[in-house]
Amino acid sequence: MRIRTYRSEDCPELAQLFYDSVHHVCVHDYTEAERNAWATGSVDIHTWDQSFQSHVTLIAEESGVIIGFGDIDPSGYLDRLYVHKDFQRKGVATALCDQLEAAVTADTIITYASITARPFFAQRGYVVLAPNRVERNGVSLKNYRMQKKK
Repeated sequence: MRIRTYRSEDCPELAQLFYDSVHHVCVHDYTEAERNAWATGSVDIHTWDQSFQSHVTLIAEESGVIIGFGDIDPSGYLDRLYVHKDFQRKGVATALCDQLEAAVTADTIITYASITARPFFAQRGYVVLAPNRVERNGVSLKNYRMQKKK
C-alpha cells in the first residue's frame, strides 16, 4: 500500500469508492433508505474537488488502484475517511488516519463518525462528545461527534 497526496483527477474514483463503501460496508448499521440518502451515487465533483484541495487529502493505493482516502482541514476537522469495500480491516484506515492526524498542528481532532466507524475511532483514542443527527436528502442519519486530543 502506498499513501500519496490527492490529485483532482482522483475525484470521480473517490466518489465511486464513497458510494460503494456506504452501500456495502455500512449495511448492518444503516437501512437501505438511509444509505441511499447518504450516498446517492451523484456528487458534485467540482465541489468535492474544491473541498479536497482546501484540505490535506490523502489517497491509499494498492497496485495503482485507489483503496481508500481521507481528508482533514487545518483546524483538525477530519471530514472524510473511506476505505474500499474489498480492503476493510487491512490497515488502510489506520495508515490514512495516522498521516492525516500528523498533518495538522491542531491539538484536537474532531470528526463525525458513522455508527460503523465509531469503534474504529474509539480504538484510536477518540471519545464521543455527543450523538448527532444529520439530514441527507430528507432522511435523518445518526452519527457521533468524536474528539481526540493529540
